[in-house]
Amino acid sequence: MAVSSVAPIRVALGGRSYDIHIGDRLLDEAMSHARRFIAPYGDRPVPVVADINARHHHGARLADSLAAEGFSIAWFDVAPGEGSKSWAELERLTDWLLSLGVTRKDHVFALGGGVVGDLVGFACAITKRGCGFVQLPTTLLAQVDSSVGGKTAINTRAGKNLIGAFHQPSLVLIDTQTLATLPQREMRSGFAEVLKYGLLGDAEFFAWLESNGNNVLAREPAALHYAISSSVAMKARIVAADERETEDRRALLNLGHTFGHALEAETGFSDKLLHGEGVALGMVLAARYSARRGEIAQADAERAASAIAAAGLPAALAPLGMACTGADLVEHMRHDKKAEGATLPFLLLRAIGEAYVARDVDLADIAAFLDEELAR
Repeated sequence: MAVSSVAPIRVALGGRSYDIHIGDRLLDEAMSHARRFIAPYGDRPVPVVADINARHHHGARLADSLAAEGFSIAWFDVAPGEGSKSWAELERLTDWLLSLGVTRKDHVFALGGGVVGDLVGFACAITKRGCGFVQLPTTLLAQVDSSVGGKTAINTRAGKNLIGAFHQPSLVLIDTQTLATLPQREMRSGFAEVLKYGLLGDAEFFAWLESNGNNVLAREPAALHYAISSSVAMKARIVAADERETEDRRALLNLGHTFGHALEAETGFSDKLLHGEGVALGMVLAARYSARRGEIAQADAERAASAIAAAGLPAALAPLGMACTGADLVEHMRHDKKAEGATLPFLLLRAIGEAYVARDVDLADIAAFLDEELAR
């Protein structure tokens, strides 16, 4: 029997609203939750796009859930890593969906982390001008962040997530049991996004994470459920208020990402720096730069850095061993999709739990700051 939240968390978007279920064996119950999205397939196999590791660990449970009701699965395997968020993989996936005869009324299932979710979401946004999809996130990072909110994209030579679309899922099933097989480095990477929610808008949650972070990382059930549900509930509220990031509300979710994406680009979007690790270090840099501007107490900036370091996440640039300058990192930032003409908004902090969008940041000053950080 799955241990689920008392009620699903609702992302309230009118006709595009959907539920997020959180529990410890939800893949075993996938059919009961997703029945209306599976039933139209009839005798056709249900398309499931899966990270190959996620399929190895969790595919049988999902297949058994569907088989119990007479449904089979057509599997599409995706290699792990950011390299799969590419034009080539997008073409391969959309051709496969068309070969299956997927219609606009069908739903495709995404089993895996953020890479699979982003790829499937974008493919479904453009296949026959839009079909449905269901998120089955299997990493902490995907469960608390990328599976919710409808941002879908692939990477290009110019940068990360520059080609994409807003396309909301129809359902998100968060099975916390999938985290049992997650490597600890990936667990820490996802925890960075959990810390983000506290830093950007909930000082009490951040303080709870400082005290209970080790329990979350150890996958203690109650702590893990609380961390995930709190994070998802905050994101659901923000997305409902500002779905397409036309106001500053949803932009707050990008805390750490402008710095982080530049670091990911400089390290070649490789396993030298995972996405969550880049976000973690990006939040340290955002906090320290905020202190440099006199907007947050230096002690609070270092408190943020200490919490990130205590979770085993990178909190300094020098250990990355990057042969670059601050100007090199700023050049990566110029390709950021949030750029507005010649300016670039930065997510900074006035306090723990109070992020804001700054549009008066001098990129030359950012370069000088990063040079200082590279030399720390």
